[in-house]
Amino acid sequence: MMVIAIVAVVAIASAAFVLAGNGGDRPTPVPDTPADSDVSTAVVYFSETENTKAVAEKIAQAAGGDLIRITPAIEYTSGDLDYGNRDCRSNAEDRDDSARPGIANSMDLSGYDRIFLGYPIWYGDSPKIMWTFVETYDLSGKTVIPFCTSGSSGIGSSATHLKDLTHQGTWLDGKRFSGSASYEDVRSWVAGMGMEASA
Repeated sequence: MMVIAIVAVVAIASAAFVLAGNGGDRPTPVPDTPADSDVSTAVVYFSETENTKAVAEKIAQAAGGDLIRITPAIEYTSGDLDYGNRDCRSNAEDRDDSARPGIANSMDLSGYDRIFLGYPIWYGDSPKIMWTFVETYDLSGKTVIPFCTSGSSGIGSSATHLKDLTHQGTWLDGKRFSGSASYEDVRSWVAGMGMEASA
């Protein structure tokens, strides 16, 4: 009887120790969001004079993202971009809120959680091909970070216009860069949002 009593006491004590060490029957907490290293990033951009492309490449390097260029179905010529000509194509598109220039390439964005979305500022706003993009592609469940390039104009309401056209995704504040922005300037912006890729 004495042996049985001792065994019972030891068993009870062991059980109490295990429960205390593991917080009772509570499971070990599991993070409900993926680690940042598990977040897949795309840098989607439209660029005709290569300024936005240069910034997009730096963002992709800093954030560890894939570069995806938006290619117009009908390429823009230098005459199309003659901003001083009221009748040029880009000016006409800007004045026409129904204009939706076609996109030549098809993009599979389903595997991306985070999208940096870049474009130049034309006439104080995003080019209408960007309107085509946000109305064509499903951005739900994605974090969208707009950026633009301009010689003088800020990002202004251009990103708000794009957000209002889609009503999808979580849009963060955007940033304007000059076409000659340094890698350090771009990296600092990306790092400031906690989105810099691990070294």
